Amino acid sequence: MPVQKSDYETSLAEYSNHLAAIALLKQHRPYLEMIPSLRRPDESLITIPLPIVRIRSTGSTTAQATCLPCDVAILMCDPEWKIKTDAEILVFIHRPHEDFSDLLGRWRQTQVWLYQDYEWLMPLRHSHILSEGTNTIYPLFVLFHETSERIQRGLMGAELPFIMQTSDLGLEEEGLGMRG
Repeated sequence: MPVQKSDYETSLAEYSNHLAAIALLKQHRPYLEMIPSLRRPDESLITIPLPIVRIRSTGSTTAQATCLPCDVAILMCDPEWKIKTDAEILVFIHRPHEDFSDLLGRWRQTQVWLYQDYEWLMPLRHSHILSEGTNTIYPLFVLFHETSERIQRGLMGAELPFIMQTSDLGLEEEGLGMRG
């Protein structure tokens, strides 16, 4: 059975919350260790669903707003200094009817966009934070049990990190995470 739109939408909605994003990163320890402070998660992590960046062309003073093809951007912030750190994790959730080349193509297109000078269009609550982009971007792919094994093999072959999402999302476990 293919990935259902409701599974995708549920995951997108869930990971838009910073606490659920931390639970996601717990499933890939190297990324969890990038969080500046787990004691102050609301100040250490900014999640941006369906993120937009302003791309600045070299030698130009104008910027073009571009919607990135990733699903959620997770930006790390120093809770003391209230500034964005270098680590930017981009989450790609497997979409219904998406094959390996489509999923990988979204990551590659994101790399192309972010190879230029850019800044994040920040959520209103975090608009005071300096949002200059960095060249330190990390992908994380979220797959479902219904995801084709071909996609899993492809991501392993490309040496790109992924986690398997259970279909049972909820913020009950530990008061903030997901089951699974």
